[in-house]
Amino acid sequence: MLFLVKLFPEITIKSRPVRRRFVRQLRKNIRSVLREFDDDLSVTGEWDSIEVETEVSDPVILAQMSERLGCTPGIAKYLEVEKFPLPDMDGMFELTKEFYAERLEGKMFAVRCKRSGRHPFKSVDVEKYVGGGLNQHTGAAGVKLKDPDVTVALEIRDDFFFVVRDQKKGIGGFPLGCQDSVLSLISGGFDSSVSSYLCIKRGLQTHYCFFNLGGRAHELAVKEVALFLWMKYHSSHRVKFISVPFEGVVEEILNVVDNSQMGVVLKRMMLRAADKVAAELNIEAVVTGDSVAQVSSQTLPNMAVIDAVSESLVLRPLVTSDKQDIIDISRRIGTEDFSKNIPEYCAVISDKPTTRARMHRIEKEESQFNFEVFDEAIKNARHQLITDVVDDVAEEGVEVQVLTEIPDSAVVIDIRHPNELELKALTLAGNAANEILQIPFYELRSGFDQLDKSCQYLLYCEKGMMSRLHAANLMDEGFQNVAVLDQK
Repeated sequence: MLFLVKLFPEITIKSRPVRRRFVRQLRKNIRSVLREFDDDLSVTGEWDSIEVETEVSDPVILAQMSERLGCTPGIAKYLEVEKFPLPDMDGMFELTKEFYAERLEGKMFAVRCKRSGRHPFKSVDVEKYVGGGLNQHTGAAGVKLKDPDVTVALEIRDDFFFVVRDQKKGIGGFPLGCQDSVLSLISGGFDSSVSSYLCIKRGLQTHYCFFNLGGRAHELAVKEVALFLWMKYHSSHRVKFISVPFEGVVEEILNVVDNSQMGVVLKRMMLRAADKVAAELNIEAVVTGDSVAQVSSQTLPNMAVIDAVSESLVLRPLVTSDKQDIIDISRRIGTEDFSKNIPEYCAVISDKPTTRARMHRIEKEESQFNFEVFDEAIKNARHQLITDVVDDVAEEGVEVQVLTEIPDSAVVIDIRHPNELELKALTLAGNAANEILQIPFYELRSGFDQLDKSCQYLLYCEKGMMSRLHAANLMDEGFQNVAVLDQK
């Protein structure tokens, strides 16, 4: 299979040195995200497109590779193509007929040809010749240049002829590794998940900072979101997850800060902490999911007062976005179900929160705050690679059993995201006849307690990360009838 990768248009208008650097980085990223499917993958291309060639023929694996390309920043679209040495007009027609004759049966069609290089003919000449031949020598219903049932896509690039079998959209943006790093403040809700994604899409290497306000279930859910975003959109790079214990900070705010000012003070404390974490990681910008006037702390006066505590640049990708637009993006990128199921933890609730904070008033309230509590929170912040978050509960003494063979009475729970289920259904090794339940991991916490407690349950996911994380958490909550299925 040969994929022809088209660059995001903004890459093509860069200067020649910058463009070459971006293309080299994109080639490297593509190799990184596809290597697990084909270690001998060929990724070539220097200027306006990249050819990704694999000897893999399994349609399920090819679908997974295609899905990875569709989630790799820097790719505008990618084509599944057949490549041939450039033939004459008759040869172009015959090759096109071979791949399109069956699809044109009873359909109106149009031929579209893109051409680059020097040739004694124009693109329209190819379209007319091939289109005329297909109209006469296939069962097509006829030619329709506007809104055809089938578009026959061809490309000619110098001395090569490409017949396009299919084409799919990428997410666009810039390749990861071409821009600087940012630290995203993530709570797991719609806003912070989408703002993180938008940074990743723009080529910013995005690390995650979570403020634990006292809810263990909330922290687990947020780690799930971060892990999902990493696996789907930026697994080509190492990413850190930092968890800052903020329970003491919240308690201090509740004790010494006036009710109406608590929300702004809490946000300032979070931004102060993020600023320090970013400095430790040599990161110059922090990211929030703020949108103007969405909540009281996000009015312009309040955001100005909040930003004043940070030496880092504060980025707000969603600053003018409507809530429904944010939810729509979360649905498209696969985080909507996570965010809907994130457990709420209300740390600071003001009866009449200020919408026009004044610096002198906020500074007066903070003068009563014991900053030793804040310093202690920063000192105890936990830095992890995103791939290590599954070890959290294990370090607390919970040992997860991983099985490669399935006991006869065990029930397998496929906890993968529904998008993954569509790409590859779970087939049990050895034709095992065990029952398979499909419970997405973001619903597992609430659904597991309803299952038959006399059964043994084996959690399954593609890489074993989510299944280990959830099995450890369930065991920590007292469920001893759970283990992990490793079917690699």
